Amino acid sequence: MITSGLQIVYTQDEVAFVQNLVYYVERAYRTPDYGMWERGSKYNDGTPEIHASSIGMAKSALEAINGCNLFGEKGASWSVIYVDIDAHNRNRSIFETMLPRESSSKGVDASLIPTISFPAFATHEDVLCVETKANVIRRLKGRYGFKRFCRDGYKCMLEDTKKRYYRNGETKEFEGIECEWPLFYIFMIIDGVFKSHPEQIEEYQNLLKSKIKRDMNGDPVIPMYFFVHEDNIEFEKQENGSQMRLPSGEGSGVKGMFLWNQAMFVISQLLTAGLLHINELDPIRRYLPSYNRPRTAGRYSAFQAKPSLQGTATDLVVQIVLIAESMRLQAMMATYGIQTQTPHEVEPVQIWSSRELVKVYKQLGVNSKLNLNGRPVRPIGALGTSKVYRVCGMTVLCYPLIFEVSEFYLYRDMALLIDDIKTELQFVGRYWRLSGRPTVCLLIREEHMRDPQFKEMLDLLAMLKKGYCDGMKVRIGRLQNLISSSCIEHLDFMNTVDTSEMTFQQFRQLEHEYIGYQSLTDVPRALQYTEDPKTFQALENKPLHELLDTLRNTEGVYARCQLYGMLLKREGLKYEFNGLTVEDHLKNLYHHAGCLRYWVAVRYCSSLLHHTVDSISPFITTVLVNGKQLTVGVIGHQETVFDKPMTPAEIQSVMYSTIQPYDIIQAVLQQEVVLYCGRLIATNPEMFKGILKIRVGWVLEAMKLYLQMTSDSKPLESHSPYQVRQLLHKVLSVREWATQESLTPLQRRRLEGCLCRVPIHFYVQVWDVMSRTPQGITVQGSHLPQHPTLSNMTQSELNFALLVEEMLNHIQKPEYRQTVVELLCIVSTILTRNPELTFQNQLDLDHLVKEAFLLYCKDNKTEKLDDLTPFFSTHYSMTTGYLARAVVNNVLQGGQLATGSGSDNDIGQEEPCRIS
Repeated sequence: MITSGLQIVYTQDEVAFVQNLVYYVERAYRTPDYGMWERGSKYNDGTPEIHASSIGMAKSALEAINGCNLFGEKGASWSVIYVDIDAHNRNRSIFETMLPRESSSKGVDASLIPTISFPAFATHEDVLCVETKANVIRRLKGRYGFKRFCRDGYKCMLEDTKKRYYRNGETKEFEGIECEWPLFYIFMIIDGVFKSHPEQIEEYQNLLKSKIKRDMNGDPVIPMYFFVHEDNIEFEKQENGSQMRLPSGEGSGVKGMFLWNQAMFVISQLLTAGLLHINELDPIRRYLPSYNRPRTAGRYSAFQAKPSLQGTATDLVVQIVLIAESMRLQAMMATYGIQTQTPHEVEPVQIWSSRELVKVYKQLGVNSKLNLNGRPVRPIGALGTSKVYRVCGMTVLCYPLIFEVSEFYLYRDMALLIDDIKTELQFVGRYWRLSGRPTVCLLIREEHMRDPQFKEMLDLLAMLKKGYCDGMKVRIGRLQNLISSSCIEHLDFMNTVDTSEMTFQQFRQLEHEYIGYQSLTDVPRALQYTEDPKTFQALENKPLHELLDTLRNTEGVYARCQLYGMLLKREGLKYEFNGLTVEDHLKNLYHHAGCLRYWVAVRYCSSLLHHTVDSISPFITTVLVNGKQLTVGVIGHQETVFDKPMTPAEIQSVMYSTIQPYDIIQAVLQQEVVLYCGRLIATNPEMFKGILKIRVGWVLEAMKLYLQMTSDSKPLESHSPYQVRQLLHKVLSVREWATQESLTPLQRRRLEGCLCRVPIHFYVQVWDVMSRTPQGITVQGSHLPQHPTLSNMTQSELNFALLVEEMLNHIQKPEYRQTVVELLCIVSTILTRNPELTFQNQLDLDHLVKEAFLLYCKDNKTEKLDDLTPFFSTHYSMTTGYLARAVVNNVLQGGQLATGSGSDNDIGQEEPCRIS
């Protein structure tokens, strides 16, 4: 409205109010809400959930408001609205990941039409738009309009309007008789105009024509919805679409107009008649991709990218500035042919930590009159630190979060930092959506020189110097030469802030007594440290003085860590020994072990000191909003499920209460894996396909199994953080390399079973099995009943899949778990090919596996043992044959095979191994 020339906002208070609204909207990607229909989950039981339509609308709103001057063309610098580009990117990526699904309970929802088309135009990825629209049409389109979503009871004759929420399982009653809303015919007409689809316009104009009513003045009105009369409900349920639907009183001229329908109808008819142009309806050109929209006036960075190829601007170059911590480090780097600048050399430009920038943004939107506190203290992400900032008369470049020195030990691993740099550059190049080039500041510290893997850092810098980073175009240069082509953000709002008491700390250059070239040997290198592992369990119940004597006479770093751990458990952190508290001793050991890169001791101390990974909360949230859940806990003990975003304090409490009592090192090792999963799922979501719940304890078990398979005798906790990340990558990609590396069927089943990965369409197959198994499915003491499971849920919803996953996770042996997954696929295949079959009794999966094992023993003339490992070791085609025979025998023995259905050979004729 402001773009079209209307003046709406008049005061600075209103500007501050809108700016603070932005901070709320930025969090839409992680905020469960009640959706467009204000009902939350499909069950209408008061439960909110993450909705794609909500995130899409928020993402569009952020794009539209960013850089907008609320006072219009003549506004001043202090009336401009700022949006965090990283927050926008998180909403974009999560929204596009969720499509074509709406939420966990709603596989599809008509609200996605106005989200991907007018008015939001939340994505311009053609494939996603086509797939989402087709999904909505296929599953929700009716003869009178679109259903809002499957099993929607709103305004249905069976709905009890006196109740706020539905009872458990009630939504099943609404299946097939949901109201149909002509509003979405109108949206499809408007979509056809914007997308230039004349056949779509004609189709929906014709469908709408017969639904138009007339009011008392003879003017056309559109009913709010069409419903099935209660007399016809049973007939409609028996044959979908067989009964006439009646128009609602609302919008039919009886109870007045339904204004939403009426407004959209007027717009659609003006568009199709040529009396209204799409640019008049959409003056900010949301319908165009960002690179085709008119540039907004002003000097603020707006989302303006060039045409993309697979998500990356075709000619995008990521600019890189190398900053050396000291002049002697700069001289040393020069001997390797790497040209760097020191903080003094880039002056008057200042190098900042992104934490300083957070302090600046904290002032944005502060308003004492309305008691608004400005931007929450949220970290600045990779895209935000790739801009050059003009603030308070200074020019500033911030280095990324990966260069922050933190309490947690990950920053000490050079190989991990190198990998993070590559990931950061790839991420920035892939998701940059601003005019100007991104400029990334890479810090090189003196302690990096001491690392045993510094040569790998030099190799990376040499690669960047050649102009490429894993296929991404990069350019290393002097900061003064790169500023003109950078994306520059003017933080003019600081002109209205009292900065007299604000101080900003720039990155400090290390000064040494003398300047100039120094020998590389002047910087001491980290030593390779090893130690014979010892355990001190014998001291657990010994008197305190014996423990203290042992401590005085022990030199080993890891040994002392364990002993101080015992002392901590007995006497607490503040107990004094040799003039220092236990806490101080542990901190010293932690620092010493870190300098030595002695990872088992580093992790042990870190756990005892209750360290938490920096910014772990966003990584957990990234996993969750990608449709996965996380569990942490030691195998054999209670697990904690992360199924909603949590604060860092809550996460720390869970890690140290759920894990540390049973395994001290896993309390931090599982945090590492959570962090790596969060990073990996953001860049390689395909690696998690088939995994619904990432059970971190079991993922660690998979990594240990892989080490055993490769004869790596070093314990997992002794590997560096980078090696742990590589191991995670390896086990998650087992499908890609299992055949090439001659993995045995048993080994592969164990790895896949630890991950609890299932084939595509697996949960749909289980649904089909459940529908033919009135007594339900049981395995390892866990029972999944047919009802109310099938009556409460629908085939495609995530909640049903989670129920099945929970049942499978009662199986403790991973190879057994994976074999049960294979068995369920076989049962589904047999039932699909033989529609007359049902299981009259409970489907006992344990019984079927044992039956298959007995058949295997009989055929191979081997002794029948309690250990089923020989069976789990057989090739997949052979296992399939025995499992299929066991299923068919079970059906035959139970008298469940209908007369004339054919022999058991007919049932299995298309299986990889014929049933005999």
